[in-house]
Parts: sequence; structure tokens; C-alpha cells
Amino acid sequence: MKTLVVGLLLFSIPGFRITPSPKKPADPVVAQSQQKGRWYLAESGHAVFCSGPVITVNMGDGGLRKVATYCRGSKPLVPLKD
Repeated sequence: MKTLVVGLLLFSIPGFRITPSPKKPADPVVAQSQQKGRWYLAESGHAVFCSGPVITVNMGDGGLRKVATYCRGSKPLVPLKD
């Protein structure tokens, strides 16, 4: 009976409660690799990772070109190889 009372007293004191360890923050490299998207072959021959849709745009010379949107790197729109 004394054990039960001591146990209840210990768990009623906030300092004696067992708390789960906080989760570690995710590694930024791993978090980026889990981003939804797809790899495409750019017109330059390089592979690019884009998370937006592929759209067709009118070019200045009157032609149409497929481009990938929301791509990693310095270019938001990347012309795709057909």
C-alpha cells in the first residue's frame, strides 16, 4: 500500500514525470529530396527537377515549345527536349 501511495505522489509531481524525447529536426537534404516533383531532360541536355506542370508557350518566332515550371536552380522555366 505504501508503494502505491509513493508511486502516485511521485507521478503527481511534474519533475518526476517521464517525458518523451523531442523529435530531431529533419535533415534539410533529406527534406528537399522528398519534395513532390519530377525529373525532366532540358533542351541543354541536363536533367532538371521541377515541381510544377509542363506547359506549352508561344515563342517569339511563332513556334510552340514545352517548358517545365517551378524548377530548381536559377531558371523558373526550363525548355524541354522533345
